[in-house]
Amino acid sequence: MMVSAIISRVVILVFGTLYPAYASYKAVKTKNVREYVKWMMYWIVFALFTCAETFADIFLSWVPFYYEAKIVFVLWLLSPATKGSSILYRKFVHPQLTKREQKIDAYIQQASDKGYSAILTVGSKGLSYASNVVVQTALKGHGAVLDHLKKSYSMSDLSVEGSSTAVGPNVPPVIPDNEDELDNLDNRLIEEREEANRRLREGRKENEMLQQKGNAGAGQDDVITTRDTQLRSRTSKYSHKEAPTELSAARFQLRRITRKSKSFTEGSTK
Repeated sequence: MMVSAIISRVVILVFGTLYPAYASYKAVKTKNVREYVKWMMYWIVFALFTCAETFADIFLSWVPFYYEAKIVFVLWLLSPATKGSSILYRKFVHPQLTKREQKIDAYIQQASDKGYSAILTVGSKGLSYASNVVVQTALKGHGAVLDHLKKSYSMSDLSVEGSSTAVGPNVPPVIPDNEDELDNLDNRLIEEREEANRRLREGRKENEMLQQKGNAGAGQDDVITTRDTQLRSRTSKYSHKEAPTELSAARFQLRRITRKSKSFTEGSTK
């Protein structure tokens, strides 16, 4: 079956297509009207055969000697002795086409008109769809770029120049340029320094009372450590420009008092 199909395809290609094409070329070249009409009839019949063959290969290929019958039919059409193409054209094809010529022309005209309008409609819809896709893609890409920029930049980069808000733990506070704000900052620093001095004096008094009582134990160390921690937390919020130098001196003095208190406690215990 497979071999018969291959042989039939080769025979139809060579004897049913290539040879008639060359013979038609010779007829056109020599301007022989008789040969020209002969091969025109052949090509009309062979076109109908090709259409019928397409469906017959699907439904009738299982019939025995199907491919051999196709080979014989093509050779019958082509042979100058049988003149099969001329017989089929004159007895069947030409009369049927003559009867249905007007209907066929009307169908072709309608198909051409509808096909042209359908092509225009499909083309316009395709262009509209393509433009919508391009616009949506551009908008999505623009939104993605904006989201990426929002994520990549911190709020400190997007803040307005002159803002007094600091972002992040390592960003130093912004020093205002206005004189009123500078005065307020100076007053606040003075108040904080006075508060620190007051707490330092209270701490000294408490340390002196502890030294006089000679009370040794963890409670004394806790009090001293707590005072030192409070002073550290109180003064640690200033930057190097804001923190007053007196606070450093007070902390140094408090450490000296603490060491003396510990040494005194150890001596009294012994």
